Amino acid sequence: MLLEIKVRLVGIDAPQVSYSKFKKGQPYSEKAKRFLAGILLDKIVDIKGYGLDSSNRVLGEITSGDTNINLEMIKRGYAEVYGGRLPDSFDPTFYRYHEKQARDVRRGM
Repeated sequence: MLLEIKVRLVGIDAPQVSYSKFKKGQPYSEKAKRFLAGILLDKIVDIKGYGLDSSNRVLGEITSGDTNINLEMIKRGYAEVYGGRLPDSFDPTFYRYHEKQARDVRRGM
């Protein structure tokens, strides 16, 4: 049985791809999408849930093996720490540290 769960990666803000053939996505959106697909596609993952967002997606921190996927997106420069309201139980401190590291070496976007 296949189970599909829509997940919004909690704590990060990645560039948005366009689903319209008439509009471009945000800069770096396709690179971020390819990177994410490359590290997640056909993998078994664990999702730590932080509730639902306004679109009823799970706000989740995803791990595959020992890799925190949300954090890896930031480390590689494909996302930044989300600037909006975060769940009370989510601590973005480690994410902010790695965002600064990526910015300092001008990695990614």
